[in-house]
Amino acid sequence: MTKLSNQHTIGVALSGGVDSTVTAAILLEQGYEVHGFFMLLPLADIASQIDKAKAVARQLEIPLHLVDVKDRFTTDIITSFTDAYRRGLTPNPCILCNMMIKCGLLLKRIQQKGISRMATGHYARIEKRDKKMILRRAVDTSKDQSYFLCRLQQHQLDHLVTPLGNRRKQSVFEQAEQMGFSFNGTESQDVCFLTKQTLADFLMRQGVCSRPGSMVTSDDQVLGTHQGIWNYTIGQRRGLGIPDATPWYVKEIDPVNNNIIIGKNDELFIRKIFVNNVQWALPVPVKWQGKVQLRSRHDAADALVLPADNGHWQIIFNKAQRAVAPGQFAVFYDQDLVVGSGIIDSATHTKA
Repeated sequence: MTKLSNQHTIGVALSGGVDSTVTAAILLEQGYEVHGFFMLLPLADIASQIDKAKAVARQLEIPLHLVDVKDRFTTDIITSFTDAYRRGLTPNPCILCNMMIKCGLLLKRIQQKGISRMATGHYARIEKRDKKMILRRAVDTSKDQSYFLCRLQQHQLDHLVTPLGNRRKQSVFEQAEQMGFSFNGTESQDVCFLTKQTLADFLMRQGVCSRPGSMVTSDDQVLGTHQGIWNYTIGQRRGLGIPDATPWYVKEIDPVNNNIIIGKNDELFIRKIFVNNVQWALPVPVKWQGKVQLRSRHDAADALVLPADNGHWQIIFNKAQRAVAPGQFAVFYDQDLVVGSGIIDSATHTKA
């Protein structure tokens, strides 16, 4: 294996999309020797994606390395994603992929070639402060992706570069156009392996079979039936098939009894939740107060975070939050700084 020991060499996780393309271009402008690394994933359209990445690499005149991560991606991401839906949870595979695959396995493969650092097209800022790496929101807060990087450890942040953290999305498209690329304002899909298929179709292909159950209200009235709890997410309105003067929504998912618990809109609001597997980027506090973001498109809200029983932490929001989904990540922010995160717990998720 050829080793690249030059400290000015950097590997870019190159997908062929606008963000990774401009990331590579910025690093070239800064004088780095750039190598592109494309992850071979178990995707239906992988051949066309490889062609796009190769075309970008040719135009930028950089070498492109194909890295096969299919087995680990299937085991660590797709299998856990499928199992989570079987258990009535709403997982976020992108957070796990960034932690385990992109900034885990791919970074390791890059380093095995003698390249110590990897760059990605994430909109987030990584800085060194008091001898410690910190993760901050991007300058373009409308495109911020620090939420998706919340589980990265110090050794990962220390070897990760995110040039777009200080850029605005529009300027990224403009730079790509100036270089002769045409992305037409297209954005990548959040969950890459769901391209051109519905969640239900994907889960069926993964062997998740129909299992009929009941749709019940909080006071145990049965108002309908369902064909599998994995077809539903908290806050869902469409597809319930229960007519009424005001809409019904999915309030909770009960995997033990195979029930979908439904309610009216005002029943979806909650002030208190519990999270498990909490990780802190600061010394573990006695209590902590700041903003908590509950999903990628959620506006972070003021909350108090306190220790609870059995290693859990309790989050109490100043104002009730709507449609909180167990399985999603709660990310803690001190202004624009990521200071911790945890997984919303289905077992102890309770209404205030």
